[in-house]
Amino acid sequence: MLNRLKVLEESVRSALPRLEKQTDIEALQFKTLGRKGELNLIMRGLGALSPEERPAVGQEANRIKGELERLFEGAKISLNSGVEEEVFSGLDWSLPGRRGFRGRRHPITQTLDEICGIFSRLNFEVVEGPEIELDYYNFEALNIPQDHPARDMQDTFYITDTVLLRTQTSPMQVRVMEKRKPPVQIISPGKVYRRDSDISHSPMFHQVEGLMVGEGISFGDLKGILTLFVHRMFGEETPLRFRPSFFPFTEPSAEVDIGCVICGSAGCRLCSQTGWLEILGSGMVDPEVYRFVNYDPDAVSGFAFGLGVERIAMLKYGIDDIRLFYENDQRFLKQF
Repeated sequence: MLNRLKVLEESVRSALPRLEKQTDIEALQFKTLGRKGELNLIMRGLGALSPEERPAVGQEANRIKGELERLFEGAKISLNSGVEEEVFSGLDWSLPGRRGFRGRRHPITQTLDEICGIFSRLNFEVVEGPEIELDYYNFEALNIPQDHPARDMQDTFYITDTVLLRTQTSPMQVRVMEKRKPPVQIISPGKVYRRDSDISHSPMFHQVEGLMVGEGISFGDLKGILTLFVHRMFGEETPLRFRPSFFPFTEPSAEVDIGCVICGSAGCRLCSQTGWLEILGSGMVDPEVYRFVNYDPDAVSGFAFGLGVERIAMLKYGIDDIRLFYENDQRFLKQF
């Protein structure tokens, strides 16, 4: 048995230098040291040896097994080393390495983060909700019943008669008020969907809706909050005005205009020669909305507002086509 072990060791030593492929080395290793390999076949004969011979043979078998494992691993390392030297032999290691690609945040994301940051510092809580919404939360609970003409303005993507892609993030105002008692002070950012597509509209876009409800909240509070927002977003010198408007869930309602950022309020094509650009809608929450959430309209008051993130980004960065945000043109995106 000792002679067989010695012959096996010598055969492996002579065969390894002639092998030039990793697969050939692994095949010989499996044939020699595998569960049904030659070494194990020899070791099965230990039981036939006398008790005096068995320890010496077992010790020699373990030594040879360890030596063969070392030889196989050395052969693999030597083979791989030769391949690496051949592959990298033409490289100049003194040259500087390639710099990794650094991505940039999308201008919509940058604008949305800035908007949320401004309102968060004013103690507004950021809440998010489902993009697939119920008709009840998207329309009815916001004082927009089935036959209300305001529904025609939304151009809604309906999934069923009662399920739709939300046209605004205002449903979160109702969802939050259902679960909380006043005071409530939230903003709800997210994607919204409407059947509209041109240079200033997209079927999918982003909105931020805001709500503040409590005791003694007035239109003056609304004006103060939104004036501060405009000055933080566009600069302290930016003029703004509140213009009467209509929204089904606010009364009174107002749209907020800022001085045209392109012509400096002098009048241009973008602002239709008026010197003003509309950026958001707002108003005092209609008492009818409170009845859907079991608030007492005689005890609390509040205001709501909503703005389009793409609209803000276009004005902030001087972009004249909303479709540029979604074409993924790196030349456009890298400017931000």
